[in-house]
Amino acid sequence: MLGLVLRRTSGLPGLLSARSARPFGSPPPPEMSAALVRSTFLDFFQDKHRHRLVPSSPVRPRGDPSLLFVNAGMNQFKPVFLGTVDPRSEMASYQRVVNTQKCVRAGGKHNDLEDVGRDVYHHTFFEMLGSWSFGDYFKKEACYMAWSLLTEHYGIPADRLYVSYFAGDAVSGVPADEETQHIWLEIGVPPDRLLPFGPKENFWEMGNSGPCGPCTEIHYDHVGGRNAAALVNADSPEVVEIWNLVFMQYNREVDHNLRQLPQFSVDTGMGLERLVSVLQGKRSNYDTDLFTPLLHAIHQRSKVGPYGGRLGTVDGGKVDTAYRVVADHVRTLSVCIADGVHPGMSGAELVVRRVLRRAVRYCAEVLQAPQGALASLVPTVTHILGDVYPELHREENRIMDIINENEAHFLSSLQQGSRLIQRTLHRKDYKHGIFPASVAWCLHRDLGFPLDLVDIMLEEKDVQVDREELNRLMEESQKVTSGLQSGVPSQVPLDILSLAELHRLGVPHTEDGLKYQYRLEKDRYVFPACSATVLALYADHTLVSEVTEGQRCGVILDQTCFYSEQGGQSPDRGYFTRDGLQDVVYPVEAVVLAGGYVVHQVTATDYLKTGNQVQLHLDQVHRLSCMVNHTATHLLNFALRKVLGASVQQRGSKVSADRLRFDFSVKKSLDTSQLQQVDRCVNDIIRANHFVHSQELPLREANRIKGLRTVDEVYPDPVRVVSVEVEVSELFEGETGRETSVELCCGTHLLQTGAIEDLLIVSERQTVKGISRIVAVTGREAKRAREEGQTLSQEVGSLSARLTDSAPSSIDAAQRFAKEVGLLSDAVDNTSIPQWQRSDLQARLRALQRTSNTTVRKLEAREAALIAQPLREKNGRKTLQVDSVQTDSLSLLSPHRTPQRCWHLIGRGLCVVTLAELLGAPCWLPREQGVAATSRRLWSGRRSLLAWKHSGDDVLEGGGRDFLLPVGMLMLPQYFYTSSMLMVSFLNWQYARSRHMTVDHIKRYR
Repeated sequence: MLGLVLRRTSGLPGLLSARSARPFGSPPPPEMSAALVRSTFLDFFQDKHRHRLVPSSPVRPRGDPSLLFVNAGMNQFKPVFLGTVDPRSEMASYQRVVNTQKCVRAGGKHNDLEDVGRDVYHHTFFEMLGSWSFGDYFKKEACYMAWSLLTEHYGIPADRLYVSYFAGDAVSGVPADEETQHIWLEIGVPPDRLLPFGPKENFWEMGNSGPCGPCTEIHYDHVGGRNAAALVNADSPEVVEIWNLVFMQYNREVDHNLRQLPQFSVDTGMGLERLVSVLQGKRSNYDTDLFTPLLHAIHQRSKVGPYGGRLGTVDGGKVDTAYRVVADHVRTLSVCIADGVHPGMSGAELVVRRVLRRAVRYCAEVLQAPQGALASLVPTVTHILGDVYPELHREENRIMDIINENEAHFLSSLQQGSRLIQRTLHRKDYKHGIFPASVAWCLHRDLGFPLDLVDIMLEEKDVQVDREELNRLMEESQKVTSGLQSGVPSQVPLDILSLAELHRLGVPHTEDGLKYQYRLEKDRYVFPACSATVLALYADHTLVSEVTEGQRCGVILDQTCFYSEQGGQSPDRGYFTRDGLQDVVYPVEAVVLAGGYVVHQVTATDYLKTGNQVQLHLDQVHRLSCMVNHTATHLLNFALRKVLGASVQQRGSKVSADRLRFDFSVKKSLDTSQLQQVDRCVNDIIRANHFVHSQELPLREANRIKGLRTVDEVYPDPVRVVSVEVEVSELFEGETGRETSVELCCGTHLLQTGAIEDLLIVSERQTVKGISRIVAVTGREAKRAREEGQTLSQEVGSLSARLTDSAPSSIDAAQRFAKEVGLLSDAVDNTSIPQWQRSDLQARLRALQRTSNTTVRKLEAREAALIAQPLREKNGRKTLQVDSVQTDSLSLLSPHRTPQRCWHLIGRGLCVVTLAELLGAPCWLPREQGVAATSRRLWSGRRSLLAWKHSGDDVLEGGGRDFLLPVGMLMLPQYFYTSSMLMVSFLNWQYARSRHMTVDHIKRYR
């Protein structure tokens, strides 16, 4: 047997031992529980190699609109890789880091949703074990650590491992990573197990531009006792990748060229689920203790046999596929909902909605589990993962409630989808056997149907979707999504190399504490002027010494009083002037923060160069409005917690000069009483004119304040604490912090609450289940909205009084009244007024609309009765009759009115109701079902022409050219079936008009 030759390396004594040398054909590693596998990884890096243990970030990315979900361990460290991390934050001090990260790959670029269940290794949720070095160690140490952990601490036989490295890329001119190749040979990896691959497999990039570099991957052979080098990267289930080590040493420029980074980093990632399957000797991730308790719980709730691990055609009825789907998806749902990503209609929320519906369908249809079974699996997920992610314990009941509510809604929408499929199959333009891709995509996009569910529903009807067209629609949607994501304008105007160059040149970080230096004098806020020196200019992705007129650039000053966009608050507006050129104004278009530098984005109106002295001038009205609305947002947050309870959590906010938006977790929308209570609570604090206190504290000390409100962000250290009424120094005593508004916040705030004047909630709705969004206005806008509300309330009251005092006596008067109600409803819906008042007025207007509609129906019935009498006398009991009546009301053409007027034709014929002797509505009345057979569903609003032939007795059929009856009408659906109707054929309405068809033309066909 050939053994591995191990060499010690200077600087790394004792890292490897002879234990890692095993002969070919050695048995798989000893079995370890998933919890032990995870803790062994973390302890190895934390205890033996001085890495800092960092908690997993939530699966919703922090401030990264390019991602729907966190899909890799490195996502939360992007600011470090890009050099944009706040130098005062704890993250800026990271050098060696280890963690286990919650990851979701179910949407966007990385989407495994449709693959889950079909095999035994794809997941929508997984844990990524990761280790990082930020400018500390590099390739040699990373490779030695990885090999030591796998072979010594996990006991994986070295003869089952294969290693790949970057072979270079002649097209882009990137050389092979020979350094990594030599390191692995030095460690003892045999040359025939050290395999070169191209950029597709072994060169990692963050995006179209940014940090990147070669990677090396470690693969495991499940079989052993052979040379399986040919199966590496060959999509073989027998040889799988278990660890990827990325060496970030280049930066991809906008022009696609590569430049060496000033600081090298290491980013490694290893999927826990796959590693556990290796260490437990399983070929399937679902056979490990991460999933077996879930599969057992699913079996207890289903009416099928136990999980058997079958795949493909062997999996009869797709029972085992359903087991895998449900086990995977309930993990994803639990983690996402615990992190505040609820089922919804767009973005990440839409993906969660699809995951939930896919799981529900497999539960109900394949596993035959009762409603509620999916939610009942959540405690099992908590049992498996809750010790590592304690938020699952805290949110367990809420997760179950949300799953149950959405399941009930989806089960009802299944019927809607079935009806849509049925109607589509009956359409005239339906091609037999091929279902329109546009309708399938509508089911998926709008009703949340998983695509495999659509396929199954169509298979039951021996129909297939137009797969080519569906793929095209999916690709278009992905292009739009990726375009929206990649098209998000970057809030970071400096790239990593420019930031490094600023550091090399010794350019100090911008002093922006002046943004807090303002005072209140005689009820007026005074914002002192600020002088500064231009330290650097950034244009066309590079640092320059000067810019000329018309050139767009970023200006870095030694100090600034401008607020940069962060914390949900809009940036300051204003301008600056240059000393000696006071009549030339440089408008500031945006203010952003990048790596401790505040960058003022301007388009130069004259030349500007480093060293120039400038005067900064704030748009004081805009700044004060933002201060008002930001302080009001804090008061709103406090009031919601006070009215709804401490479980309310902020999920996002946006503060601008004209309004504020606040997202928060709550089970259902607020009712009128709750809205009024929140309104009163905030305005009581405003009228009290409390002082607003702020103070910088060490982050650890600030977190000791009871009642402190935070959001999921990376805070600087020290951090700014903003407190209303109570001095920050007094917040550490008892429960004081729970009785007032206290938040960590970098925004600009009022000094006293009275300047808000008034706060009014003008909108409140649930964006997704469990997350509500409030929009509020302050000051004069709030006053104006209250006045608008009073005006609309008076108009509604006046309209109601008119209906009570003198009900309309004619159809025309009743219709005019209904139109007034509709116009007023539109005004109430679209005008900025108190939300609690809007809800009240909408209810009153709905009642008025119902009364108005009832009045119209009664008047129409009376008129129909008067018209029907002469028709009865005129027509007697003919076998087939085509007759007409004239009316001034389009409403009389509805299927409910026409039978009342033409009941004498029941079982015998067709009545044409005309308007101005040209438009008409046919009403066919079958003898067996009488008046009730005419259905509202057969009518809609467009005008067209209908052609009929009479085939005798009481049957009217479409088709044929004999006995055609052209009838002007309100548009019917293209196809419909009853016991006596077959096909409906349409002609163009313009065709009828061009020939001036009237009732006389119709009667000639009798």
